[in-house]
Amino acid sequence: MFSRILIANRGEIALRIMRACKELGIQSVLVYSEADRDAAYLDLADQAICIGPARPSESYLKSDRIIAAAEVSGADAIHPGYGFLAENARFADQCRESKMEFIGPTAESMTMLGDKAKARQVARRARVPIVPGSNGPLEDDEEAATVADEIGYPVIVKAVSGGGGRGMRIVHDAEGLTKALSHARMEAEAAFNDASVYLEKYIEKPRHVEVQVLGDLQGNVVHLWERDCTVQRRHQKLVEESPSPAIGPETRRELCKAAVRLARVAKYSSAGTFEFLVDEKEHFYFIEANTRIQVEHPVTEMVTGLDLIKWQLRIAAGEAISFKQREVREQGAAIECRINAEDPEHGFRPCPGTIEHLRVPGGLGVRFDSHVYAGYTISPAYDSLIGKLIVHAATRDEAIDRMLRCLEEFAIAPIKTTVPLHRQILDHRLFRQGRIHTSFVEQLG
Repeated sequence: MFSRILIANRGEIALRIMRACKELGIQSVLVYSEADRDAAYLDLADQAICIGPARPSESYLKSDRIIAAAEVSGADAIHPGYGFLAENARFADQCRESKMEFIGPTAESMTMLGDKAKARQVARRARVPIVPGSNGPLEDDEEAATVADEIGYPVIVKAVSGGGGRGMRIVHDAEGLTKALSHARMEAEAAFNDASVYLEKYIEKPRHVEVQVLGDLQGNVVHLWERDCTVQRRHQKLVEESPSPAIGPETRRELCKAAVRLARVAKYSSAGTFEFLVDEKEHFYFIEANTRIQVEHPVTEMVTGLDLIKWQLRIAAGEAISFKQREVREQGAAIECRINAEDPEHGFRPCPGTIEHLRVPGGLGVRFDSHVYAGYTISPAYDSLIGKLIVHAATRDEAIDRMLRCLEEFAIAPIKTTVPLHRQILDHRLFRQGRIHTSFVEQLG
């Protein structure tokens, strides 16, 4: 096992990784920007090193500074968390070239799965259904028009690189295709430095279901069941739960088997997620892979009892997965609400500022993953995530009731948050019934 790990991230995920390190007897080194200089979680690290100004491009995205900090601190591995450099294959190579382990998959697997067009090719080899679309990046608008005519409208234009809904446009007819392609390419270039896009058939009113996998360096792969991420706004997830309320036992088994086949073909090691759209007839289609730990990983931890961060560390250190697929049991139901510093009543406007009052819910089966506290200042330089509220109960109905109780208890001032929206979602009749799709939030009005 590693003796000292540098955590190349900030906020709640940095604290989450640091806690796992502490329990495994591993020292932790945190890097931070000048904007995060006063963050309380830095006091819990064995060492903290400033790597630059608030702007991510001058700090958390500066790979040379992060590696230099790791070398100075004597770290023997780097954990990227999620976001920033977590899915950057070049950074993974740089770490290993510098004689430090990158806690994640190989650069080859990341390259293979991080490019959505290449990931579709992997899916074909693994005999996993994919959404009909172009065979790779589009050469020009003429090819896009030909593909769209073949598969039929509506279609969706997607950036080959990245995620989070950027570089993505839905097109309902031929007249809107050229404009959508232009906007998607510009957005993709700005966000990912890669203007390549491809085309898929747009599946109307789908569920969004993803499968968590673990793979080790010995070639073992297991799935840890699925998470339902259908509740989202502009392709950004708001509520996640497991098990999915919308798929039957046979679909669940086949979906999870498909994810394992994908991981094996890609020779995947570490924690990773394979995402699918599921239509109203429970036909599923692979859409993309996330070659990192997910924001919503606590949902899986609550229903399986497995610590995904610890398993990332063990796998990177060369340990084999110590359990068989049949031993992975799913107990009860878990739900996670992402609480963001945003104002849902005014177009989800970001609400940075200082937290003057904070009351966090508790009780049986309740977990709050966060780095904030009364007196903490939320910076406009970073993602607006305040924390993740997770509950676990014996049944889905009990989990919903528990989450609603926790959302009532949760209090934060003076900043606006998404808590009122979460209450509205969880108390909605269609959510209770599991009869929603990915446009559900937009239709709430």
